[in-house]
Amino acid sequence: MSELVEFPPHHWLAALQALFALCIGHALADFPLQGEYLATGKNRRFLMRMQDPSRPVHIWVVCMGAHCLIHAGAVWLITGSSLLALIELVVHWGIDVAKCEGKTTFNQDQVLHVACKAAYVGAGYAGWVG
Repeated sequence: MSELVEFPPHHWLAALQALFALCIGHALADFPLQGEYLATGKNRRFLMRMQDPSRPVHIWVVCMGAHCLIHAGAVWLITGSSLLALIELVVHWGIDVAKCEGKTTFNQDQVLHVACKAAYVGAGYAGWVG
């Protein structure tokens, strides 16, 4: 799979471009591609409070998984790295579970996601992933 930007970036300008592309991918995956169904369905605590028989609590795992797969796909498309996509899947899951469980705020959640993208670019720039 070929990447959408130069990855790993070999110049600081390419690194900034890769970070910008990853942030765009994150914004698309976290807002329009998430939708109301996944946004509410991935939140176990919210589903417990709703007590809606059409949305049983156990669907949170599937909704969270789908949401994190969308993010992993965006990282893979942008960087061409299946390793970074797998890391994104796992780390995004952990960050979002923390937010849904009330351990972090919306702003903390978003900062953590962007920090991950910066770490991916840094790892690529350092030659640790290609």
